Amino acid sequence: MDKKTDYKAKILVMDDDEIIIKAIGRILKNLGYLGEFTSNGAEAIELYKEARKSDKPFDLVILDLTVPGGMGGEKTLEKLIEIDPGVKVMVSSGYSENPVMTDFKKYHFKGALVKPYTLNEMEEAITLILEGKNE
Repeated sequence: MDKKTDYKAKILVMDDDEIIIKAIGRILKNLGYLGEFTSNGAEAIELYKEARKSDKPFDLVILDLTVPGGMGGEKTLEKLIEIDPGVKVMVSSGYSENPVMTDFKKYHFKGALVKPYTLNEMEEAITLILEGKNE
């Protein structure tokens, strides 16, 4: 953990399911990460912009692939790349057969988590991305 913080990394999570957000929040906290949460892509973009202006930007963004009636992971990632070409983003979805999930690098994601996932699967995926081992 960084001496200036009491967490390993700051992670932004966008998911439209409140139950999933609560579960991810508990997992991140247990793993030593600071999580911020939103249910839509537009707000995720705004939170990311605000954090970049501060002295505590996000180290990783986890985006739900599909958000009914809202901006999903792909479109949100496009906007985040415009803001920060070096953004680290992982996609998450229960649609394991979706091309974005099966070939996430082609869509500019650094990793993919298929729902439902375990604490260990999430920890491994986050660690690989934050350490740059998933490039």
